[in-house]
Amino acid sequence: MSWTEERIEKLKKLWGSGKTAAEIADELGDVTRNAVIGKANRLGLSSKSTPAAAKPKKKVIPAHRACQWPIGHPGEDNFHFCGDEAVPSKPYCLKHCNMAYQNKDNN
Repeated sequence: MSWTEERIEKLKKLWGSGKTAAEIADELGDVTRNAVIGKANRLGLSSKSTPAAAKPKKKVIPAHRACQWPIGHPGEDNFHFCGDEAVPSKPYCLKHCNMAYQNKDNN
């Protein structure tokens, strides 16, 4: 396969249209994805950004952990979870922790 002026122009057009290198290779025919990427680099075409590359991954620290104490019965229209601020390292708020985790010595 040779890079004729016609193929180069088609590559430039397809590259700018947002198609992936694999899609461009398929459309050009008789060329690999890597060959498309290499030629685009040599031509100085702007690099394609992917959603992962565009947004660096950040560790999400939840500002509010919600209490998971069930209110009502599953399947009913008004079923929901408490939603108050959960105690650190527990799934429930203080009120529901006191209900869920009772000290056996005090009973």
